[in-house]
Parts: sequence; structure tokens; C-alpha cells
Amino acid sequence: MFDKILSSSYGNLIRSKSIQNFIFLGFIQASNILISLVSMPLLIDSIGVDQFGLVNLSLSVIILLNILVGFGYNLSAPREVAINQKNPAVLSRLVSNIISSKTILAFIAALIILIAVFGLNLFREYQVILVFSILLLFSEATIPLWFFQGLEKMKMVSVANVFSKLLYLLGIVMFIHQPDQAKWVNFILGGSGLMMNIFILIYIHHQLGIRFFKPNIHQVFESLKENILLFFSNLASHISINGGLIILSFFATAETLGMFSLAERITMVLRMLPALVIQAIYPNASKQFEKNRSGFFRFLKRAYLNGLFMGFCLSLFTYFAAPFIIQALAKSRLEDSIVYLRLLAFVPLLACLNIANVLIFLVTDRKGEMFRSSWLMCLYMVSASLVLTSKFGGVGLCYALLSTEVVIFMISTYLIYSKNKDMFHGFKTSLFGSNNHH
Repeated sequence: MFDKILSSSYGNLIRSKSIQNFIFLGFIQASNILISLVSMPLLIDSIGVDQFGLVNLSLSVIILLNILVGFGYNLSAPREVAINQKNPAVLSRLVSNIISSKTILAFIAALIILIAVFGLNLFREYQVILVFSILLLFSEATIPLWFFQGLEKMKMVSVANVFSKLLYLLGIVMFIHQPDQAKWVNFILGGSGLMMNIFILIYIHHQLGIRFFKPNIHQVFESLKENILLFFSNLASHISINGGLIILSFFATAETLGMFSLAERITMVLRMLPALVIQAIYPNASKQFEKNRSGFFRFLKRAYLNGLFMGFCLSLFTYFAAPFIIQALAKSRLEDSIVYLRLLAFVPLLACLNIANVLIFLVTDRKGEMFRSSWLMCLYMVSASLVLTSKFGGVGLCYALLSTEVVIFMISTYLIYSKNKDMFHGFKTSLFGSNNHH
């Protein structure tokens, strides 16, 4: 049905492989959210609210360190795989080097945790839980999502993701029954993911003819050096998107924090839309860019307009459904949460404005511009959030987050205009017609 809508409305908007990419990436995110919602009450009943909070704190530390482990490969690797889809020798070298690089980074991240816990005595309340969470770093290191994304064959990895999450759920039901077993929660999550990843790597070796080589230290080092700006870009984006709650905690009561947190969590799920669109069409966009520049601009225009349309529909629905969403999740009508959610409802639409800019950065391999735009966004977000939150509380933070999405769009557009005028004018002409091309 989705395919028919696209073809009838916009012709050849996104080729079927890209549509499948979008659907399977959405399926992965939806299954992750669903398993999280199902596991939450089970864990609270088994280990109690206090231990559940400490498990989540440990997970937050791991998520931050996983940015180090990922090191921007989620942005650079799909492009390389897409361009070399029909070259098993290049793909074999690429897979070997990236898995090796990420595994080395996982060991470094694990060492950081061990030094922080046993050397500096940090994270005192949840040291044991955090140490047992280290397995999640190696789960991140070995997941070949980027490989299947580049091949535009997401079915296998999305099914494996669901299966690993179901294994995690089964592990909770079977082994987590009392508070002192809290340390095993993230261990089971990491273990089930790592086990599935190993099975997938065996599959791509035997079924797709990918050979694994002993890591070439020089190539690993070069690969890390090439990706360092993408790593810092990801770090800045993480702070910009997830830092609001920390800033609010300086100025607000626990009750306000709780009500804002509920609205923000919903918004963070909705904000995945532009990221899913970018990830889904990125491999095909890379191939189009290499083969046919005018075809690339047409492809980008159609993807962009559809992304904006989906963002508009999602934001509008969230705005009007806010009271029902809050009521369903909180089991009571929290007026402040409804206000926050109605304001933040427009984050997905505003984030969709930057879809084309991000794709242009990625296909042209402009790591420097991505780095600059990400850190300028981060700087603006922190400054605006501090000023507006101190004056207007949670509502001020909502406006800071909304304006951040507009500012990153303006910064990215300016950087493309100033550094890559051909791409700027090519896309502008495709979007608005030749009369606007000066």
C-alpha cells in the first residue's frame, strides 16, 4: 500500500529497496521500544524502583561510551558498502577492518569503566551493575547493521534484532526475581545481542562470501583517523538531543522533571523519523550520486518532500493527541506534561527540514562540515537552554529545543552554500525550479 501511494503520488520516489530499508529500520526501532515497554513493569516488580533506576543509569553511561565504540561508522560505513556492493574482496576488507576497529574501541571503553570503578571509585551506587553492563559495549562493536544497510537488505538483521530482544525478555522472566539480581539485567541484554551478532557474522561469511582477515593495524588506524570528525559529530548530536533534561534539573523540582521527562521521552521516539528516512535512503543516494548527478537531485527532492510530509503528519497528530497519549502512559491527566508534549510535538517536523542537508554531507563525504554544524548546534542548544530554562522553566526548554532544530537547519544550509555551491544550487534548482537558480 505504501509503495502504491509513493508511486502514484511522486512516481519513482524511493526505489523499493529504500522503502524496505525504511520499513525494516522502523521495525527495529518499534520492536526495541515495545520490548522496553514490556520489560519495564517486569523489572520494577522484580528488582524494585531503586535498582531499576540504577540499571537505567548504568545503561546511560554505556550509551555514551557506545558513541566511542561506534566512532561514526554508522554514518561512513553504509556509503562504502553501497558503493562496493558487487565487490566481495573490498567488502571483506571493509567488514574485517570495521569490526576490528570497533572491537578495539570496545576494549578501550571497557578499560575506562574498570579504571573509573576500581581505580577512581566512581559510580559508587551502581559499580557492580556497570561492570556487568560492559558486555553491551561488545554487542555494539559486533553488530553489522551498517553492512546490511549498505547492501539494502535489512530483513535478516531486523529479524535477528527482534529475536535477541525476545531472548533478553526470556532471560528477565527466567533469571531476574529479586533486587540483588539487578546486575544481570544489562548483562543479559548485552549477551543476547552479542550472541545474535556472532550468528549474523557467521551467516555473512558462509552465505554472502565475506571473508574475515586478521586486522591490519595500519588500516585500522587509518580508518579511525578518517572517522574521528564523525565521532565528535555524533557526540555533539547526542548532547544536543539528550542534554535538555540535565539542564532542566538545575532549575526545576523533581515533579517538573518527571512531567517534562515523560513528554521528552515520547518526543525522542518521534524524532527518530528523520534519522530513519536518512538511514533508509542513504545507500541508494550514495549510488545515485556516484552514477547520475541529476538523478540524485530528483531522488533527493522526492525523498525530502515525503520526509517533510510524514514529519508534518506526525507532528500534527501528536499535537492533537497529546492529552490521550499522556493519559494512556501516565494513567492520569498531567496538564504540564500535555503542554510540554504539544510544544515538543513539532520537533519531528523541524528535524525533517535538515534531511536533505545531512544526506548531502554524507554522500559528498563532508566530515568537516558535519563536525562544525554538530558542535555549533550543541553550543547553541546548551546556551539557549540555560537562558530560556532559567527564565521560563520547562516551557522555556521546549522553545530552546524547537529553535535548536531550526538553527541546525540554517547552519547546515549555510555551510553547504559556502563550501559546496554546486550541490546547493543543484538541489535548490531541483526543489524550486530553474527560475530560482542565480
